[in-house]
Amino acid sequence: MASKHSSSHNMPGAVIVAHSHEPLSYSVDGARGPISLRYFAPPYALRSYFGSLYIFAVDMARYADVTRADVPQLRFMLTGGGDYHFHDGRSTETPEICLLGPTMGATRFILDRPSHVLGVSLLPAGWLALQGEDASLWTDRARDMAACPTGDLHVGLLERLRTMDDPASMADEVWKMLSGLLRPLPSATWGFLHTVDAWLTGEASPRVEELVRESGLSARQVARLTRKLYGAPPKLLARKYRALRCSARIAIDRENWQTLCEDGTFYDQSHFIREIRHFIGLTPHQLLTEPSAVAQLTMLRRSLGGDVAALNRMS
Repeated sequence: MASKHSSSHNMPGAVIVAHSHEPLSYSVDGARGPISLRYFAPPYALRSYFGSLYIFAVDMARYADVTRADVPQLRFMLTGGGDYHFHDGRSTETPEICLLGPTMGATRFILDRPSHVLGVSLLPAGWLALQGEDASLWTDRARDMAACPTGDLHVGLLERLRTMDDPASMADEVWKMLSGLLRPLPSATWGFLHTVDAWLTGEASPRVEELVRESGLSARQVARLTRKLYGAPPKLLARKYRALRCSARIAIDRENWQTLCEDGTFYDQSHFIREIRHFIGLTPHQLLTEPSAVAQLTMLRRSLGGDVAALNRMS
């Protein structure tokens, strides 16, 4: 696998400890201790609902970093704890079982002790099939899943995970529970999701008028549905995924950011820098020369290739 995706493995400081047919594992040296992240692709039948499952570990008394704008995340705090600080200035203590809604800006987090976290990325179909709520109601917010109607199931899963040592067995346990909670989605919803995903992943700078044309819906209907399923209107989604695409080209593919800025989709260099900083949490120069540990590890998710949805590889 490493040779197959070698072009994605040249980020500074990242150590790949993956082998063919095994989950991808990465580690980096933090400021005062090791940080590791291990990825598991979902079973084939669940790949339209979920992105990768990951196990993140920090062996430090205190660790602070920033995560890029992303799809929703379901996270189980196996050990440790801390806080989320959202781009709009709000902050919250992370629950032991945390559902983090879609984020539309970089999110800073602080872990106040050594921590071990198992998380799952939720694609829009997974969000709708599990939650059924308007995603925009939870954009840049954290929800305590222990207090939800399915809280007993989530608490039981956390208790089981805390007794397990084998990461692959832990992943199987999570997939088993989540698959049992999924509700069927109408074919029209699937059609719209496929249209939006193709729009977000197919163009360097997605144009809203193209999405309206491809969907066959009115601009108002498209905006309502993208808020419900993706957490934001089309224009903001286009900005988010443009920044995510550019950040990967800078940090992983080592492209010159000034050249990317001049491709016609940004007003000028100042606009480019502001957009990257807003959605990624780092400047283009920092991405290229000194990406944070989490920035490195998160973007290497692209190494999972066709084993995960294209939307998850980007975000």
